[in-house]
Amino acid sequence: MSADFTRFDEAQVDDWRRIDDHFRDYRDGVIPRVLVHLERLKGDTHGYPVDRYTHCLQTATRAERAGADDETIVCALLHDIGDDLAPDNHAEIAAAILEPFVDPLNLWMVRHHELFQGYHYRQYYGLDRHARDAYQDHPAYARTVRFCDEWDQTSFDPAYDTYPLEHFRPALERVLGRAPFGGMPTVSAE
Repeated sequence: MSADFTRFDEAQVDDWRRIDDHFRDYRDGVIPRVLVHLERLKGDTHGYPVDRYTHCLQTATRAERAGADDETIVCALLHDIGDDLAPDNHAEIAAAILEPFVDPLNLWMVRHHELFQGYHYRQYYGLDRHARDAYQDHPAYARTVRFCDEWDQTSFDPAYDTYPLEHFRPALERVLGRAPFGGMPTVSAE
């Protein structure tokens, strides 16, 4: 059953309870929707040695093998998920998906990984490869350098023994399945 209003200023508490019930059901489906979107990265390599899907799996595999925690592994898995929708701003999309569920330092890492990754190629575009050094005093600087240098930029190897997506599903469920930071509000009486 849908709400009865056509404008928010006409809504009553029962309308918001119905909406809240639907929202909570819909929110429970976030993990399958994220996985579908991640799989949209399969196929076109955009000139890279592997497609973006394989790149994301390799990055997460490397992070796990290096002993990263679940949250960091999930960040590695989803760091390029925005490539399909907004290749010029893909890190912001990944960060927006992760923001309610991850530590602010991991969020900063995802949001800035593209600039930090540029250390390995910006000079070929006539840009400063050391641009990331402007952030060297940031608490997430070392973590972001490690993410890019050890896991992200090394994950374009067609021969790398990469874990399949299903391997990462439990970590996704633990991270994206928890209540968002700050909690979820509930409808109360007027």
